[in-house]
Amino acid sequence: MLVPSLSSHPSHPPVAVASVEARVLSVDAQWLTLRWRVEGAQRLVLPAFAGRARADGLWQATCFELFVRAPDGEGYAEFNFSPSQQWAAYDFSGYREGMAERAMPRAPVCTPRRGQSVLIFDVAMPTAALSRLPAKIGLTAVIEEEGGHKSYWAIAHREDRPDFHHGSCFASHLEAPSAP
Repeated sequence: MLVPSLSSHPSHPPVAVASVEARVLSVDAQWLTLRWRVEGAQRLVLPAFAGRARADGLWQATCFELFVRAPDGEGYAEFNFSPSQQWAAYDFSGYREGMAERAMPRAPVCTPRRGQSVLIFDVAMPTAALSRLPAKIGLTAVIEEEGGHKSYWAIAHREDRPDFHHGSCFASHLEAPSAP
């Protein structure tokens, strides 16, 4: 499933990053596979390898995120994936309310591949972590460039400030996997 290219929030433009694309590569009964592609990654700052482990505060550095909400619900889940291979998963009962750690049946696998001017970041996570499909989703990215400069990328943004939890960011749809 192709997701429209992400756009940076106008109040936080990138320095050298030219584009960020995100897509769902596949979804089946076992795995959801996602990919982000960052073009113009020469000045991109990646967190150091830390190993596959749950960690908070990943959004404070380069981080890729998935937000998932049932089409008829207020509650949603947030998944954070770092090039360090750390990850986080949270449940919210409503807009930025009732935050709790989300149980994961297995840790996601995060795989960054960096070239001279491009970063490809793949994530494979258990489909069971999503609870139920179909769902509204938001694929987002926090991009840190040299000098601590951050840009915030999403399919759609609220106008006044970057806020991936805002309903405008749930701008795509993920169908349930078809039976084999």
